[in-house]
Amino acid sequence: MSRIGKRPITIPNKVTVTIEGQQVTVKGPKGELQRVLPKQVTVEQEGETIQVRRRDESRLARQRHGLSRTLVANMVEGVSQGFERRLEIQGVGYRAQVQGRNLILNVGYSQPVEIVPPEDVQLAVEGNTNVIVSGINKEIVGNTAAKIRAVRPPEVYKGKGIRYAGEMIRRKAGKAGKK
Repeated sequence: MSRIGKRPITIPNKVTVTIEGQQVTVKGPKGELQRVLPKQVTVEQEGETIQVRRRDESRLARQRHGLSRTLVANMVEGVSQGFERRLEIQGVGYRAQVQGRNLILNVGYSQPVEIVPPEDVQLAVEGNTNVIVSGINKEIVGNTAAKIRAVRPPEVYKGKGIRYAGEMIRRKAGKAGKK
């Protein structure tokens, strides 16, 4: 049995869960999320907890069991607390700013790079070099943060670029000096 899949999901106060067949809808103070789960699993609400079970012991059902439980747990956490990813910009003259809803990055290219976020994602900038991506859907928040990082990934010689907060970049020594 999947260790992750058999753990129950506790429903916090002010969060309501509606299960209609394979579609799970979660409403909370921050918004509403819905997802259709694979047919290999069943979702049952038992009081203040949700239990995800698999229909049979096939390989596909075992694969989907833990995944489905994690997806539902992320939906519950997203509508109650939300998710955020932080990015740091390092490099001389590299900076970010928010214009309306869009993020403008000046990261060493000849033109600034403009990033338009999805509808349910908010972007904020602290001190020109820290970007905060927040929202209720963990998948979309992570994808948006990855797209921002992909504009200028950190390079290994000087460490310049956009990195996740706390991400360690393995540095290379560079050329050996003359003797």
